[in-house]
Amino acid sequence: MGQASLKLKSASCQIAYWASGKLRIVNYLTRREFSTNPATLNVIRFFFTPRTIQDALVEFRSYSKKSVAKAILQLVDAQLLLEYGSTDWERDELVGSSWSRWLPEGGFHFMTKDTPYVPPDWPIEEKLKTLSSSPVPPQFKTIRGADTIRLSSHEMAGDPFFETLHARRTHREFAKGKLPLETISKLLQTTWGVQGYFQTNVFGKLPYKTSPSGGARHPVEVYLMALRVDGLERGMYHYHAKDNRLAKLVAKVSPRLVSAYCADQSWFAGAAALFIMTAVFARTMWKYGRARAYRVVLLETGHLCQTFCLTATRLGLAPFCTAALRDSLIERDLGIDGISESVLYVAGVGLVAG
Repeated sequence: MGQASLKLKSASCQIAYWASGKLRIVNYLTRREFSTNPATLNVIRFFFTPRTIQDALVEFRSYSKKSVAKAILQLVDAQLLLEYGSTDWERDELVGSSWSRWLPEGGFHFMTKDTPYVPPDWPIEEKLKTLSSSPVPPQFKTIRGADTIRLSSHEMAGDPFFETLHARRTHREFAKGKLPLETISKLLQTTWGVQGYFQTNVFGKLPYKTSPSGGARHPVEVYLMALRVDGLERGMYHYHAKDNRLAKLVAKVSPRLVSAYCADQSWFAGAAALFIMTAVFARTMWKYGRARAYRVVLLETGHLCQTFCLTATRLGLAPFCTAALRDSLIERDLGIDGISESVLYVAGVGLVAG
């Protein structure tokens, strides 16, 4: 900061809002918030072009040098001003370039990463304190005064599809045995694998899978953490959906990491395999320029996870899924930047506990 030539630039990942009469500015990439005087917005605007502190002292000479310097230091500490050319600045620029079509709405994605979770070992009394103080909302909606028609109940027994659908549960206990590689292959190919292609007039040949994808863009990738898979070396793998292959990554795996990835939910450490779903947003963003398409990516991830859970259930396995994740930890271990490709959902499977 003491170097005269050091240049600062305002972070592009900023959103300002009012709360309880105070102006708050948040860097949605770093999730750092700053409460300030509205006059500070002029300082932020000034640094939209890379400038030095000395430049700012000249620009805002109607204010005392001490107050201007203090405001700049506070903005640097809040990561609203970044050192031009630094690693933090490069990440900020990457968001601006790769998410430009979905900003500022897309800031929601980054604001909700690395959420602090209630520790699993908290006493139930402490956990209850985190709930809303308002009454519990009703579980079902009833239209008052409307005429109703009672529908007949259908017998589902004997139909394999409906039996599978009704047998699906989220498991938290698993037997210790290994899963056959063939079973893992069925899970991957059925859920994320390309089933075939169809020809379009505008976009050429597009792939289709067992779950729908907006515009057939298929932004979701999946990584396999194999812990107990017979016939497969323990490790982390990327699944290549096009030709049903696994590529081994340089990453450590362990039951402890399963728990850490899943926000310290210790019961998932007993799983035999973890399936980490990420999204390459540019695939969807290329066709759909409005931020509403971010919803589509989330919906697609849900489609895939349900397909996974039903497939695992049909195979006689014990599936689970969770959105309680340590985003940055997972992304670091996978070697992805968390911006152009980011983790969204995690599913896992093991043998049914006896």
